[in-house]
Amino acid sequence: MNIPFSPPYIDDDVIAEVTDSLRSGWITTGPKVLQLENEIAAYCNVEKALAVNSATSAMMLVLHWFGVTRGDEVIIPAYTYSATALAVMHIGAKPIMVDIAGDFNIDPQKIAEAITQKTKAVIAVDIAGWPCNYDAIKSVINAAKEKFLPSTDAQKKLGRCLLMADAAHSFGAVYNNVTTGTLADISVFSLHAVKNVTTAEGGIICLHMPAPFNNAELYKTLRLWSLNGQTKDAFTKSKAGGWKYDIVYPGFKMNMPDVLAAIGLSQVRKYNTLLLKERRRVFDYYTLAFRQYAWAIIPCFEADGCTSSYHLYPLRINGVTEQQRDEIIEIITTMGVSVNVHFIPMPLLTVFKNAGYNINDYPQTYLLYSGEISLPVYPQLTNSQCNIVINAVINAVGKVL
Repeated sequence: MNIPFSPPYIDDDVIAEVTDSLRSGWITTGPKVLQLENEIAAYCNVEKALAVNSATSAMMLVLHWFGVTRGDEVIIPAYTYSATALAVMHIGAKPIMVDIAGDFNIDPQKIAEAITQKTKAVIAVDIAGWPCNYDAIKSVINAAKEKFLPSTDAQKKLGRCLLMADAAHSFGAVYNNVTTGTLADISVFSLHAVKNVTTAEGGIICLHMPAPFNNAELYKTLRLWSLNGQTKDAFTKSKAGGWKYDIVYPGFKMNMPDVLAAIGLSQVRKYNTLLLKERRRVFDYYTLAFRQYAWAIIPCFEADGCTSSYHLYPLRINGVTEQQRDEIIEIITTMGVSVNVHFIPMPLLTVFKNAGYNINDYPQTYLLYSGEISLPVYPQLTNSQCNIVINAVINAVGKVL
């Protein structure tokens, strides 16, 4: 039996919702996108959520709105997918990478050490679905207010660095009894094909800016900018007499189409009752099995008032080298089980190495990466399939160690 790593959850309800979109004659941005935005805003307890074509675009749009530009710095963890850094680079700013803590997430103390007068934003990444230490991060940002040099109206109004959550992995996670989406000024979720909720490709911006910001007005601004700065979207223009429009801002093309929103719409409606519940089942099944082995380092998934979204199961093999970890993966793969590594640290990737980032500056990042193996977690994975995964890992570790 071959066990894939992360197939999308497609059931009859998803197919029916997509078919409804196709039969409606309207497949680009329209009513289903609006429904998806409203469903996610309600789930995350925010006033407004904007759907766009990717989480990368979402982060770029937010940073651009906040006025982050050339000469500015944005603090990010060295341990994340490259999109976090590329979003910063695409708008002309410099990513300042810092090391992580033992839970794979950005180390608040490293943020404190990295903040300068050039820092305009901090992007915290919830690796594997486990929320960052947002209380500590907020304390660091607030303590550095005197260093903040605003250069735009939005920056002056906020009076400190923007805190953005790259919550690509953490839809449905809980921190201090609060669901992700309101843990930062602005939170960005990914709806990519491998995520807990998917639209095949896509991203969601949850707006939670503090007063005196108006999140409903901010939504209108970002929506307009995501549609080339056009005053009417295609759906509105299609109405009788609605053809006239204006371009009032040199915007982007970042909108999500209805036919993709339909996939996510069906999934959000059963997220807590089915999808998240089943991911937790798989996660708990692995944990029960691996806890009895001294070589297994179980990932963070639960603490007082905090729970993961169970997006990944980042198992760490204690004491292995990177080469031994790779050997273990090769053996697991020969047994028909697909596993992964999340992530290759950015300083090890060519584009960042060429930009001067050095993995030796991030010892904790390399330590966690070198022993990490991501196991498959998805609702369709049965307990018997989990046993196959578990046995493959145990056998492979035994052969290598």
